[in-house]
This record gives sequence, structure tokens and C-alpha cells, in this order.
Amino acid sequence: MPDARRRFRPSINLLRNRHEREFLVIGLGRFGAGVARTLVETGHDVLAVDKDYSLVEMRASEIPHVVQLDSTKIEALREIGAEQFDTAVVCIGTDFEANLLTTVSLKKLGVPHIIAKARTRTQKDILIQVGADEVILPEHEAGVRLGRRLSGLGFINYLEVSPEFSIVEMLAPKRYVGQTLAEADLRQAYGLTVIAVRREDDMVINPPASFRIQPGDELIVIGAMKDAERLAERPSE
Repeated sequence: MPDARRRFRPSINLLRNRHEREFLVIGLGRFGAGVARTLVETGHDVLAVDKDYSLVEMRASEIPHVVQLDSTKIEALREIGAEQFDTAVVCIGTDFEANLLTTVSLKKLGVPHIIAKARTRTQKDILIQVGADEVILPEHEAGVRLGRRLSGLGFINYLEVSPEFSIVEMLAPKRYVGQTLAEADLRQAYGLTVIAVRREDDMVINPPASFRIQPGDELIVIGAMKDAERLAERPSE
């Protein structure tokens, strides 16, 4: 079996010298590969790594810089210059021990920002304790989104910005159809700010107070989740 690290070595050197911001993505399952591809497609430089040679081979055609290595070994991470990356994303989902050891090694190397994937809240707590700056629970978050969408609240999607604030996309409640944003005055009534409105294929950013809400409009608001729930359409309405 050829040495994947040697095979992709020229790409690594080019990656280091071309841009100031760089992302290291560790773990090339569906989630990790999706993160890496999206970063590449949006113009960022990414070095993606995985212990599994077959995954490295599979992803090499879609991600420009791919390396095979065991990320639980700090020397392997040091060999690829992991400490030079601004952000490392640990996407190891099935082997929590490997996830944990990788996160600890990245922390020891001084990577400024470490994002780790967890499967449970207990794993999240442990990863935070050992040095992860941010931990995501993609399955949990997807479940919450689906639950909110199915609950009849009219939620389409949401992003938790902090424990206090979220950005929520929701169907405009029928009681506000025909009103302007000034007339609805959602900031006064609910403490929510409308930052955009989606109307079919068009998106209106920072709509003016004179913007009139029409049937089928999707409001994108920022504020507390509890306030968004108070605003949202109820099944009885």
C-alpha cells in the first residue's frame, strides 16, 4: 500500500504558503467529508485527514488536499504541521477514544480553535473539559430541528447563536399577513428583529419598516427562542 502522506506531501506545502487562513478536518466519514467539501467550495484552504486509507482514496478526487494518518498520535499531527492551522475540526464519530485523544493532541500543539463532533451530551462535556473550544452534536441538532418543524410551530430552520439568542426562519403567522413590519412591530411585541424575508425564490435582506407581509412569506428573525415560539403560528390559528 502506498504511503498516502508521502503521496500528498507537495499539496500540503502549497497549502501552507498560499493563504493565511487554513482548516484542518480530521475524519472523512459523511459528516467530515461534507464539512471539508463545503469549506473548499466556499473558497477556503483545507487539509483533510483520516486513518482509513480507503476513505483517503475515496475523497482524494473531491478534496484537493488529503492525507492518511493516525490523528491520535501527536507526532503524526506535528509532521503535517497541525499547529499551523487556525481551526481544526475533529469529525471522528464512531470512536470516541480517538476523538478524545485527537482533541487533546491538537490542544497540546496549540491549535487556536478546535471544533469537535460528539454523539452525546456526556461526550460534549468531556471534550470541552479537555480543550475543545466548540462541540457540536449534529444528530441531536438535526433531531431538534425536525421536532420543531413537526410541532406545528411553523419553524423551517434555526441556528443557535448563543444560549440567549437564535436566528429562526419561520412561516409568517397568518395574523400578520397584510401588515407592514412597522404595523406588526415584532420588536416591541416579542423582542424579535426581522433581519430578512424569503418570498418564493427571492430574499429581502434588512427589509424596510414599510415591507408588507404576504401569504407564504418566511420571516428570518433574531432573538430568544422562547419569543420566537410565542410568535410562531399555532395549529389552531
